[in-house]
Amino acid sequence: AALLDLERLGADFAYTVDGEELSEINYETFNAASAKWEVNGFNIHPGSAKNMMINASLVAMEINSMLPSGDTPAHTEGYEGFFHLTDMEGTVESAELKYIIRDHDAAGFDARLALLRRIADDINASLGDGTVTLTIREQYRNMAEKIQPHMHLIRNAERAARSVGAEPAVHPIRGGTDGARLSFMGLPCPNLGTGGYAFHGPYEHITVEGMDTETAILLELVRLYADRAGDAD
Repeated sequence: AALLDLERLGADFAYTVDGEELSEINYETFNAASAKWEVNGFNIHPGSAKNMMINASLVAMEINSMLPSGDTPAHTEGYEGFFHLTDMEGTVESAELKYIIRDHDAAGFDARLALLRRIADDINASLGDGTVTLTIREQYRNMAEKIQPHMHLIRNAERAARSVGAEPAVHPIRGGTDGARLSFMGLPCPNLGTGGYAFHGPYEHITVEGMDTETAILLELVRLYADRAGDAD
C-alpha cells in the first residue's frame, strides 16, 4: 500500500475489499506494532554454573510470563487488545521472541508498548545491560480517525449492500487492512467484506455466491458516486 502513487491514482476516496463476512463494513482497525526480543545468555558447564549461567531460553520464558496472561488472541474479542507470540526459538546462549501487539484504543496501545519497554529495562537492570534487546516497529494505526470525517463512505456502502438484498453490518476489524495505511497517506479507505471465513487457517474458504454478491455491491457503489446519488457530504 505504501507504494501506491495517490497523485497518479487521482481518487478522493476508496474501498479495500479484503476479507471478513459478506456485506461487512469495517472502518475501525487495531493500532498495531511488532516486537522482537533478542536475549543474550551466558553458557557454562551446568556443574559449575551457580551464580554465573544466564540461560537465554529461561529469560525468554520470563519475558512472556511478565505479560498479562489473559491478553492473548485466544482470550479476547471485540475491541479487546492483545500480545500475540508468533515465533520463538532459543538455546542457553541465545533466544528470540517475536510478538505482534494490537489494541483499538490508542492509549491502551501506547500502554502495551510502554509495558514491553519496562520489562526490558527491568531485566537488563537485574541481569546486566545487553541481556535483552527489544525492537518495536509500529505497523499501522486505527483508521477510524481518518474515516469519521467522511462517513458517507459507510452510509453509501450500507445502501449498496441493501440494494442487492444483503444486510450490512458495521464491525471493528480485529486486524488491519491496506486501507489503514492508505487512509493515513491521505486516501480515506474503509474495508468491505468478501464473504470469506476461517482466515489464516487450514479451513479458510469463500463462496462463489458471496463473491458474486460483493461484485454487485461494488458496482452499485460505483453507480452511487458516479451519479452523485450517494451522500457525499
